[in-house]
Amino acid sequence: MALGPEHPGRVRGVGAGISPKQYFNLPKPQRVSFDDRLKDGLRVLLQEETRKMEAKAREEALRMEARTKQLVEAEREHFLSQLSQLIPNFDPSMLKPRISQSPKNPMSDKASCSGGDVRSQHFEDDTAKNGKHQEEKVNKVVDYSNMEAPSSLQTLCRYVETTLVPQDKTLHFTIDKEVFGLERDTFLLPEDITQFAGMEEIGATVIAVYMRYLHDVLKQANMCTMVGFIDPATVSASSGTIADRSRLVASRLQKTDGEQIFLMPYNPGRHWILLIVRAKRETVYFLDPLPGNRVVDEEAKNIVNSAIKIYNSHIARSGRKAVIWKILSGTPKQPSNVECGYYVMRFMKDIIMDPSLGFEKKYAKGKQEEPYPQEAIDEVRNEWAEFVCLQLE
Repeated sequence: MALGPEHPGRVRGVGAGISPKQYFNLPKPQRVSFDDRLKDGLRVLLQEETRKMEAKAREEALRMEARTKQLVEAEREHFLSQLSQLIPNFDPSMLKPRISQSPKNPMSDKASCSGGDVRSQHFEDDTAKNGKHQEEKVNKVVDYSNMEAPSSLQTLCRYVETTLVPQDKTLHFTIDKEVFGLERDTFLLPEDITQFAGMEEIGATVIAVYMRYLHDVLKQANMCTMVGFIDPATVSASSGTIADRSRLVASRLQKTDGEQIFLMPYNPGRHWILLIVRAKRETVYFLDPLPGNRVVDEEAKNIVNSAIKIYNSHIARSGRKAVIWKILSGTPKQPSNVECGYYVMRFMKDIIMDPSLGFEKKYAKGKQEEPYPQEAIDEVRNEWAEFVCLQLE
């Protein structure tokens, strides 16, 4: 009664004018169920969320690994220091692993460039030093006013002698995430400061601290989108496998729009060089403060080449067959075998002080191969010391 009288040739409950032939012969695609469409949508959403969670987990793992390594090294140094006080004539270096003379296994990130006798050398991290040796370094400097060093460095040395050494303390502060892509703690030992004041060989921590200072310079000049930094402590030789270091560099490159250049101090063993990575152009520049016809370290080459391939995959670009490497041989050359770290610091300063980033033309072959005047190096040392003084409690 509700549907009314029967009408031949129509489908009841569908509507007027719809015949059985029209209704029951609808094409199959129009009968896709709502459940199927819902399942497809959920599948896509799940895949996207999974990718996000995996990326977040990888980043967190890298952060935890870096912090754990620093804490372990700090505890180890404290333990060795206690043993040195308890056991007469105890030499902590006896507990450090010896290495071969192979250039693939550098003795230290402290760089002397001498390449001399390596038979008695050991691994020597910035955060693991011989306490007795440290004490001897500080005692060398008696009259700080007569030091050939900026006044800010003399002030730091007095702080080392009067506070750090008597209290068996280190200088600790945090490098923000925006500097190297990952936040990390930094420990400056008394020995780091006195070696820097005495123009001796320096390690990754000293250079990383200066990069932290340069980051502030970039912020003031609104150049952070133009220049970035790669932590030398995580990519130099003996910092991990080539694959691990490549992934760390690639992760840093991915945090950019592509036009930014990255300054990457690198220590292949007993020497500091500077690499400038321009990922979007698949080009790397090699700056070496040692005189002579220098060649790019193969391990550094493999690390950066692999990192750029990973970066290309990240931005869905096939890329060229081989990364372009350019040796900028016209850099100022160090006069002896201990200045390489200071020269790399000065290279970075000169590069970012030019808003046009014209370093390629500036350091072309034959342009300038004389050493920096000492005043230019002291300018860098003074900036480093003034920044560290701001971190004092």
